[in-house]
Amino acid sequence: MKKEILNEARIQFPSCSANESFARAAAAAFAAQADPTVQEISEIKTAVSEAVTNAIVHGYRDRMGTVELHLRRYADNTIYIAVKDKGSGIENIEQAMTPLFTTAADEERSGLGFSVMESFMDKLRVKSAAGKGTTVTMEKKLNRREK
Repeated sequence: MKKEILNEARIQFPSCSANESFARAAAAAFAAQADPTVQEISEIKTAVSEAVTNAIVHGYRDRMGTVELHLRRYADNTIYIAVKDKGSGIENIEQAMTPLFTTAADEERSGLGFSVMESFMDKLRVKSAAGKGTTVTMEKKLNRREK
């Protein structure tokens, strides 16, 4: 059964690190229409930050590219977020999702990005192909606040 989409947005931006904070703010502003709690907004911002940072740091390691942020709000109060790049891709998704695994060990990277995304979102899916890019999709069902 298809979910009813109440609103949707797509944003593309260059893979420069300054745009990580832009993506966080855009996702928070989009999710705000569902009247989330402060904690839910914080969790969404953190998950988006991790996904976009991965695209920039790992997907486009030494070159510029484009990152796409796709946002949806469903009638059941679920927020859908997809972060897509056309960078280097992930050869072994299972290994990449293992806590503390990183391909940037010589840098200050902890290898916890996917673990953080999983802990803050209700659903996390990763699709990737070496040399073709990665798409991280996340969903979070927001609690309806008492008025």
